[in-house]
Amino acid sequence: MSPALQAVKGNAVLFSEMTPPDGGEDAFNAWYDGHHSPHHVQGVPGFISAMRYRSGVGPHYLAVYELTGPEALDHEEYRKRKLTPDDATRRMLESVSGFTRYIAAEAFSEARVGSPIMPLDAPVIACVFYSVPMEWRGAFDVWYDEEYIPLLLQSPDWLLARRLDVVQSDPEPYTHMMLHYLNDERALRPANLVRANGTEGWQKFAAEPWFAPVLVAYHRRNQRFLKSG
Repeated sequence: MSPALQAVKGNAVLFSEMTPPDGGEDAFNAWYDGHHSPHHVQGVPGFISAMRYRSGVGPHYLAVYELTGPEALDHEEYRKRKLTPDDATRRMLESVSGFTRYIAAEAFSEARVGSPIMPLDAPVIACVFYSVPMEWRGAFDVWYDEEYIPLLLQSPDWLLARRLDVVQSDPEPYTHMMLHYLNDERALRPANLVRANGTEGWQKFAAEPWFAPVLVAYHRRNQRFLKSG
């Protein structure tokens, strides 16, 4: 892993989706960019950096916070902000919808060698969720790390792949979160996934009734919020 990637990537993430109210998108972004994200990154121990994204199919937003570990969300400062938000945050949170919150610990990651940009700041993030039964998790994790991710990274548009274990989930009881950082959303087209999705390993898992990956893609909205000082 490059030093630049190490400096901004944590061992866990806080994954948070929200949809602003009708007519309130500008106010929502002003609050998130000018108050919510920078205050969390700067003011809460264990927060390293954050990136915001916007869906291409509507005014739906995602923030991914990089954490030193899931325990960062047990810190007194974070708990105070969550349980007793300031007036601006309380008013905004009362108006949003489509809220999700997942805390996940990174179990494996691999970056494309020779990526032309810092992979964590890729233009597109593809988020894939699984609910894997306990008895399948060992085999699934080995397959995903050792076979599936290397095949995905053969695509020139695939810059970084991460497998994370979900620690806390709201609202869906997922066990796995996969974050894929892409140079272009065309990497997700079926024709470009034939190599990875056509293996014996993929077919074995795809035949199981629990194998129902949920994919959402977002486009990077701005520059990364970094802890400074």
